[in-house]
Amino acid sequence: MDREKRAQKVKLLIFDVDGVLTNGQIIFGPDGEAMKVFHSQDGLGIAVAHKVGLKTAIITGRETEMVRRRGAELNITDVYQGAMDKVAALNELLAKHGLAADEAGYVGDDLNDLPVMLRVGFACAVSNAVAEVKAAAHFVATREGGRGAAREIIEFILKAQGKWEQIVEIYRQPGHIETKQ
Repeated sequence: MDREKRAQKVKLLIFDVDGVLTNGQIIFGPDGEAMKVFHSQDGLGIAVAHKVGLKTAIITGRETEMVRRRGAELNITDVYQGAMDKVAALNELLAKHGLAADEAGYVGDDLNDLPVMLRVGFACAVSNAVAEVKAAAHFVATREGGRGAAREIIEFILKAQGKWEQIVEIYRQPGHIETKQ
């Protein structure tokens, strides 16, 4: 099955965080708090995906307040932090939403993402992912993690589903849509 047909089936898109929604750097502040940098285009992409019914989730091995805050800001209700078994988190998400594995997409960048990528219908990698992750991906973004790759993947899915032009048309209208990014 080609990548467009796979993307057409996606109802839930799941993201890793470090190296996918961020550039992979982990910065510690003077009090030991972890800081992360997120890309606003990824944020708007997630917000518009929600507007056309695409569900999103996060599964990450690390646990930080920044991820909780970013997830809440973007209305990502399913945020799995400290997930040492990402497949167990995937199975929980599929059961919660009543979805089959081929209706889920996952975006990863490193070896610990492979178990989930090998189970979903639409596996994606950021351009700076390790070779093994790129080899397992149905779609490899041209942009790097934390630099708009998530947005690129969302656009691809929404275009495959015939929903992207609907989003663009809304933004062409006078006024604006209230979306946090």
